[in-house]
This record gives sequence, structure tokens and C-alpha cells, in this order.
Amino acid sequence: MEQFLQINFLSKLFCSAFLAILFLQSGLDKVLDWKGNLSWLKEHFGKTILKNAVPLLLGIITITEVAAGAFSAVGFLHLLFERKSIFAYYGAVLAVANIVMLFFGQRIAKDYVGAAGLVPYFIACMIAMWILG
Repeated sequence: MEQFLQINFLSKLFCSAFLAILFLQSGLDKVLDWKGNLSWLKEHFGKTILKNAVPLLLGIITITEVAAGAFSAVGFLHLLFERKSIFAYYGAVLAVANIVMLFFGQRIAKDYVGAAGLVPYFIACMIAMWILG
């Protein structure tokens, strides 16, 4: 039983660390290179129904990425010191929501390769949400 508890704890810790790194890096990249990301996305969605909403949608994606990463990072510390996973769980939920939004956008843009590239992240985030829940 003790070994199971240790495996469960380490799984939660590694899931929260993975999501913190992934989403903080991605979100902070968008914050630090807003113009570059916006320019690329305007071109990427230029021929879609989303073309006029790109700045708003980039803002929403950026906020959810940073929030997912921040909740996961706080969740990592909370797990480490308090053995509770609620913040890490919220981070995983935000991560799943973010990946679904990105997937929707890639499908609308008919970037099927980009959409397919998100599937492993979606699976990893869903598994993390399940482990942390």
C-alpha cells in the first residue's frame, strides 16, 4: 500500500511539473513576443471566420496558458509541501481547455498537421487531469 501511495504521489508531482513547464513556457513566449505571435496568427487565420477575432483569441489562449502553468506550478509546490493536489488539478483542467481551443483553431484553419500535433498533448493533459483529480 505504501508503494502505491508513493507512486500516486510521484505521478501527481511529475504531472504538475510537466504542465507547469509546458504551459508557462508557451504562455510566456506569447507574452514576450506578442507582436510576432499576433502577426503569424493573423496570417494563419487570414482566410477563416476567425480572422477578425485573432487578437482577442490570442489573448484568451495566452491567459489560459499562463493560468494553466501557474496553477500547475503552485500545485507542484502545494503537493510537495501539503500533499494536496487541488491547484495542480485546476492547472490540468485549464491545460485541457487550452489544448481543445488550440485544436479547434487548427481545424478551422485547416492545419490538419498542426491539429494532429496537439493530440499527444491533449492525451497527456487528460491523463494528468485524471491522475490529479
